[in-house]
Amino acid sequence: MKFSSKLPGVGTTIFTVMSQLAAEHKAINLGQGFPDFNPETELLDLVTKALHDGHNQYPQMAGIPDLRRQISDKVEALYSRRYDADTEITVTSGASEALMASILAFVKPGDEVLVIEPFYDLYIPAIELAGGIPVVVSMRAPDAHSALYRVDWQQVLDAVTTKTRMLIVNFPHNPTGINLQESDLDWLERIVAETGIMLLSDEVYEHIVFDQQPHQSLARRESLAANSIVISSFGKTYHTTGWKIGYCCAPKEISAEIRKVHQFMVFTVSSPMQVALAEYMKNPKPYLDLSAFYQTKRDRLAAGLEKTRFIPMPSQGTFFLLADYSQVSDLPEAEFARWLTTEHKVGVIPVSAFYKDPNANESNHRLIRFCFAKQDHTLDAAIDRLSLV
Repeated sequence: MKFSSKLPGVGTTIFTVMSQLAAEHKAINLGQGFPDFNPETELLDLVTKALHDGHNQYPQMAGIPDLRRQISDKVEALYSRRYDADTEITVTSGASEALMASILAFVKPGDEVLVIEPFYDLYIPAIELAGGIPVVVSMRAPDAHSALYRVDWQQVLDAVTTKTRMLIVNFPHNPTGINLQESDLDWLERIVAETGIMLLSDEVYEHIVFDQQPHQSLARRESLAANSIVISSFGKTYHTTGWKIGYCCAPKEISAEIRKVHQFMVFTVSSPMQVALAEYMKNPKPYLDLSAFYQTKRDRLAAGLEKTRFIPMPSQGTFFLLADYSQVSDLPEAEFARWLTTEHKVGVIPVSAFYKDPNANESNHRLIRFCFAKQDHTLDAAIDRLSLV
């Protein structure tokens, strides 16, 4: 049978490749972004209760009403934006489905979508499946003037054409760990005002922002929220990545189009998990305490790396931290990540994997990404091994 692939450039993701490599070589996996610990017992008990209470059949397509109300209350409390629980919030099969459904709903063949590089690997395949054209705008990489990646918003604005449909933003940012500031929201307001484009905001790490800084959700500003789809993830917030439950918030007319796609992609998501999450969300403490929880782990990993030849970079948010390995090797990032995994038994992700062309010189800055969503003994064991590199 002859056929042509709709995604000819897509193979097995780097996360799968590096995790398999880590498993084969019995390496400590600080590559793929998932916790190696369980969610709170209270949440697990609520799932068990929901199962026994009979919540085992199809729930409402957009998500159970109680969960959508809890999401609406949370967003209003944190960002002063009230989304209507009935018409403006959709519970999805993870943030991945929310992203895919949003892109499929609004990107038509020939539409351009701006993507800021480095970027999460789902964005470009989703755009291409919709028939869209990804237009990549690169961040400025860390240099002698700044240890952080930086977005050149003027460059983003200059990339907008009459064909541009959407700009995808992702903050706190995976993989760089940078967060938006008020000045960034000012720029986004200007871009929307001058061009009228839609914003797709991937905010799955909204509750993991460090050093007492606020998360600058696009929901904070009316002019942005009116043109935005804001996406988040219970997996990141409650250490339940395997449950694959997320949600998107958007104005009524936008949400209606997303739901048209959602109902035919998955229709709805797991009943008992939704019931449990709705009850668990009534207590804001778990997500309000999450930044402090992960900041301790960030600091533990950074302090350990400072005693090695790796140079830890600042992380303003997410559960990722970048490190410079230029004092260790001249290898390109992908080769170095493989070498570190096989020879020193610590699995990491090359930052170049988040670029459109991972092999290009401009994609390689001798940076690797560590995930610190791990138990302390896991981090300590990894640091011990890295100290011998």
